[in-house]
Parts: sequence; C-alpha cells; structure tokens
Amino acid sequence: MTGQDWLEKDFYATLGVAKDADADAIKKAYRKLARQYHPDQNPGDAASEEKFKSVGEAYAVLSDPEQRKQYDALRAMAGGGARFSAGRGGPGGAGFEDLFGDMFGGSAGAGGPRVRYTTQGQGQGQGAPGFEDILSGMFGGGGFGSRRRPQRGADVTTTASLPFRSAVEGSTVQLTVDGRTMTTRIPPGVHDGQKIRLRGKGRPGQNGGEPGDLIVTVQVEPHPLFSLDGKNVRITVPVTFDEAALGATIEVPTLDGRTVKVKVPAGTPSGRTLRVRRKGLNVKNGPDGDLLVTVNVVVPSRLSSAAKDAVKAFAAANEGVNPRQGLMEQAAR
Repeated sequence: MTGQDWLEKDFYATLGVAKDADADAIKKAYRKLARQYHPDQNPGDAASEEKFKSVGEAYAVLSDPEQRKQYDALRAMAGGGARFSAGRGGPGGAGFEDLFGDMFGGSAGAGGPRVRYTTQGQGQGQGAPGFEDILSGMFGGGGFGSRRRPQRGADVTTTASLPFRSAVEGSTVQLTVDGRTMTTRIPPGVHDGQKIRLRGKGRPGQNGGEPGDLIVTVQVEPHPLFSLDGKNVRITVPVTFDEAALGATIEVPTLDGRTVKVKVPAGTPSGRTLRVRRKGLNVKNGPDGDLLVTVNVVVPSRLSSAAKDAVKAFAAANEGVNPRQGLMEQAAR
C-alpha cells in the first residue's frame, strides 16, 4: 500500500467508527463487517468481495498501533485526503507550504508569515533539513519518493479448537484471520495449549519485507477416557478390591479401538500407574509412546449379605493391622 492510498482512503469511514475509537471498537466493527461481506456469505457477489477486501485493508492499518499513528499523521498533514502538489495548489488543493504552514502554526496566505521548505538540492545548506528529511523523520523512510527500508510484517495470533481424536491423528483446519481464509495442517499429537508457528502466514511486509508468521494456539477438547502426556496416552481404569488385592489380568481399551491385556500385580494400591510399552501415540521418527494405566480401586456402595460376611471375615483375619500407624508422628514433623 502506498502513501497516496492512505491519503485517499478513509479507513475509519470504511469500518464505520470514530477517529478516536479504541482497539476494541475497531475490532468489533471489523468482525461485524467481515462476517457481513465474507465471500462465503455472498458467493459470486463482486461488490461484496471488494467491500470485504476494503474492510480487511482498513483493519490491517487501524489495528496496528504504529501504522495507525502514521496514517493519522499523514492524513492530518494533508487535511484528510488531499494530494501533494509541487507548489501552490489549485482551487481546493494544498501545496507543500500550505500543508506545513498549517502543521507548524504558520500561514502561507496573504498577510501571514510564510514558512519556506526546500527539497534536496535546492538551496539547502549543509545540515539544514529539507522536505525529505522531515518525512523521513516522521515515517522512518529514507526520504520522500525514495525507497524505504524493508519492514517485516507483524505476527498474528489465533486459536484453533480440535476434537481429541483430530488432535491425536492430525487434522486440516480452516482459519480466518484479518479477513483472509486459509487452510492449514495441524500435525498429529498436539496437546492442549500448544502453539504452532506457520511461517509467512502473518501480515504482509512493507517495501519488500518478508511477511510475519501466524501463531496458532491449539485448544484440544477433552476425551471421556484418554488424555495425552507428550507421546504417551493416559487412562484411568477401575478395578475391584479383590483384583487389586489378589492380582488380576484386565483388558484395557487403546486409542485404535482395540484392547490390550494388562497385568495388575497382587497388592496394587489405588492410584498406581502401570506402563504398557508402545501402546501410546504412533510416532514417525522415533519409538511410539506408551499407554499409562492408572488403577482406581472401586469400593462398592452396596453389599449383599454374603459380601458383607466376606468383608467381616477379611477384617477379622487382619485384626491388629493399622494402615494409619505413624501418621500422627509424621504430622508433627
């Protein structure tokens, strides 16, 4: 986008906001208009597509504090949208002296003090700033009309919500950022809160600078059974008291829809985690993850008469055993 574009386009009017609108108001107005004129909502409508592009262009400038500052300064200097002319302007036109006279408190009109500005090579003494120097200082360029230094585009952040299975297996998602819709591939095995950087998918650079990056924060929807721990998969499995006390071999579901047999050693307490090798995530480069099975000993809420008798017999057989022995001594440390 050129400086002349900024002079001719009123981005505030495009978004329908006041010139002193804050960032939230600008974002709210942009989102509303972007939805209204999005090509998916108006297929084949060239006018809506052009409006959609204009809205995105306006938001790209006004949402960037530095670009907005430069845009406001340039339009204020040009009276809101006048073209620069190389001298006294015609009817309604502003020349260099008019623009800078107003800007610095002078006046080029009849009877008023005249403010004189020179361009490079026209009567400029050594060390005296010319018109190019003034604009260079305001906008960081190398001089009016000269090529400015390349500037890298800004990074853009967004979020993508994925079902658990899609996060495990990888997925293709569609993202809409700054009025642009793009499709990107989320690699398998991403975890909740992980950030993925997409090179060159951010805001475009200026003056030949490289574009910024798009940083996607992944939000993984929880699964009723499984959770991810790096490349390992965790699951909590209920077992009965007798299975935990006497030992047992149980069947545990895996991510691929199958089951795996897991040996629960005799005397396994509730909360212990058992590891099943290579039954976690499939990894292309390197060994697969493991399945981490946490045992949860279930205490029945109701017992039959026979079960109660069995529990009483067990208690009698273990009379004198106190699992809380020494607890108070540890608490006093």
